[in-house]
Amino acid sequence: MPKKILIVDDEPNIVISLEFLMKKEGFEIAIANDGDDALAKVDSFNPDLVLLDVMMPRKSGFEVCEALRADPARSGLKIVMLTAKGRDTEVAKGLAIGADAYMTKPFSTKELLAMVKAMLGLA
Repeated sequence: MPKKILIVDDEPNIVISLEFLMKKEGFEIAIANDGDDALAKVDSFNPDLVLLDVMMPRKSGFEVCEALRADPARSGLKIVMLTAKGRDTEVAKGLAIGADAYMTKPFSTKELLAMVKAMLGLA
């Protein structure tokens, strides 16, 4: 059974490229375009990993991450935060609230894919 990845981003170009990349590797993909949609999709899609943008409408990636980490049923869910904000304080905040990893845009798709595979035990 393929691993499931939820891509959460409000920038269509990023969503398209991430979806293409992950599907090519055999992952099952779902898309959410804002924080509220992301939380609903986690419940319906039950992903193994979330690629989570920080700056989005309605709920930020930080708020989504906190909500997911507050749910004991989601303790095994892997969260990779993706953001244009690469300052140390932003990275520290993302990791402090429960993100498993943090990548700054623009990122290397090769590095992201290697990270995703390692986090899902496929490396």
